[in-house]
Amino acid sequence: MKKVNVIMPKFGLTMTKGTIVEWKKKVGERVEKGEVIATVESEKITGEVESPASGILVEILHDVGDEVPIGEPIAIIEVEE
Repeated sequence: MKKVNVIMPKFGLTMTKGTIVEWKKKVGERVEKGEVIATVESEKITGEVESPASGILVEILHDVGDEVPIGEPIAIIEVEE
């Protein structure tokens, strides 16, 4: 099985990190590409993180309330090749 990282997205030009507000999916649940799996906020905006692939959410790397730099993985999805 192939693993795909879900990364902290950049919602604005000045955004350098985001805070995880809510996980909409739990470890072990199936996710579809484009489905919202988390909500994050920066100083100016709240946005939704979409799954980059269809598969099973196998690991959440950061908890609600964690501040995560842009581009850092926040979760891992296992997909069938």
